Amino acid sequence: MGQPDRFILIQRLLSSGRVVSRQRLLRELEVSPATLNRDIAKLRHQHGWPIDWAADIQGWRLDPTAPPGEAMPGLIFSPEEALALLTMQHLLEQMDMSGMLARHLGPIARKLDKLAQQVSTSTRKNGTDDMRRYLRIADVATRKVSLPCFQAISSALLARQRLRITHSARARTSSTSAEREVSPQRLIHYRGNWYLDAWCHQKEALRSFAVDAITAAHALDQAAIDLPEEDLDNALGAGYGIFAGTDIQWAKLRFSAERSRWVCHE
Repeated sequence: MGQPDRFILIQRLLSSGRVVSRQRLLRELEVSPATLNRDIAKLRHQHGWPIDWAADIQGWRLDPTAPPGEAMPGLIFSPEEALALLTMQHLLEQMDMSGMLARHLGPIARKLDKLAQQVSTSTRKNGTDDMRRYLRIADVATRKVSLPCFQAISSALLARQRLRITHSARARTSSTSAEREVSPQRLIHYRGNWYLDAWCHQKEALRSFAVDAITAAHALDQAAIDLPEEDLDNALGAGYGIFAGTDIQWAKLRFSAERSRWVCHE
């Protein structure tokens, strides 16, 4: 049982209002006394749960001296932890889960959904509310990514193998796709979408490919060439989409007096 699941079980047991013995917690959680002590300490000091030790009956309870109306909070995440959980859910939702990794990622997605549903305050009447009702990642124009393509790209990237990809270039008026042999350099998640930075062996130049526009990807036996990080940043680090490229042009924008009060903080 992982720590988040243990915290949820501890919450459920203590919410009954009764003292929960050390032996029962050890039995229910299936952990060592040291692990149980660490869990209780983290819930007290990092999550602010008013947990009190009842020495006379060797158990824990909600602190009876806590201010009236102070309820034990649920699993309170830091901004970084909440963003990490939501981002993992969000990225999985963007992928086509019909591919060969579906049987591996499917259980992860269900686990994340279950955890998100259980992250609720003790004052909420319906404890099964999805946390995404209250915390959201709002992306603009996010595009779906094929899971098999993403798997092939990421595997070749980490194994440092070349890839043969079939890519549909939206800049062309025709609907035909082009095959490219590339040396993958890195995957970038930028403004809600995935991009592959790669050395194109046909063009003999660095290119950035939108992963959602890659309809097929196959690893090759040849080793990928590695380019210095500085070269990648100089060529592609300025941005993606409409911000891609090294040429800089300047535009002067005029805002109304009302809108300038928002813009000045951007």
